[in-house]
Amino acid sequence: MSERKYTYEYPRPALTADCVIFGFDGESLKILLVERGLEPYKGCWALPGGFMKMDETIDECARRELLEETGVRDVYVEQFGCFSGVGRDPRGRVVTVAFIALVRPADHQVRGGDDARLAAWFDASDLPPLAFDHKEIIAAARRRLREILVLRPVAFRLLDETFTVDELRKVYETVNNTTYDRRNFHRKLMQSDIVEAVDDDASICISSSNMPGKTPERGRRPRLFRLGESLRTLSAPDNPSVAADEDKREDGSMKDLFLF
Repeated sequence: MSERKYTYEYPRPALTADCVIFGFDGESLKILLVERGLEPYKGCWALPGGFMKMDETIDECARRELLEETGVRDVYVEQFGCFSGVGRDPRGRVVTVAFIALVRPADHQVRGGDDARLAAWFDASDLPPLAFDHKEIIAAARRRLREILVLRPVAFRLLDETFTVDELRKVYETVNNTTYDRRNFHRKLMQSDIVEAVDDDASICISSSNMPGKTPERGRRPRLFRLGESLRTLSAPDNPSVAADEDKREDGSMKDLFLF
């Protein structure tokens, strides 16, 4: 008996996954792009991504393409949109599922691979011309990023495990393209359970003198914090339940942080 195969009399569009990977270098928001090595748009910059295989899910496709084209692995990605413009891909009828992820660029040695010649971080406000409809996808990803940062503790994925209040504030200011009052931001953060102090002793010796009778001068270093214990499991970098748990959380303290 021959193996049964499924056949369809209707046209079937191809399905791809594209990944918008955000990073933060302490000053500006970054996006990871690849230089295409094949037509169409050979030599142009694009989001890492590619066609889904028959034996994988779209989430598995996104992770595989991200690894093959950039070397980035073991990061949490989540779907945020579907793009199905009729003429979005000159090769034919292609629908893409877009994913978003937040990573620390220093944690990943990016490299081009597979059909990507290069992989590099770009300032989100100064991107090169992009292939396909990837400019539209990135714009949608930035809108989604602003939404989830107000509701869920995901901004911490852009920072080191320990950070200062100013570093955290800078992330939110950069993503939201605004400024927050430094004192109010600090006060509201301290009133929440979002973060916890790592070290209470913030004083250090900042200079000394060889002059007899002189004592070292002491100063204050910025106090270090980390994500609060109740939220740390929600920011696990590769936990399939992260998005569901974070959506359930939607902690009012996150929203209050931005109400001055």
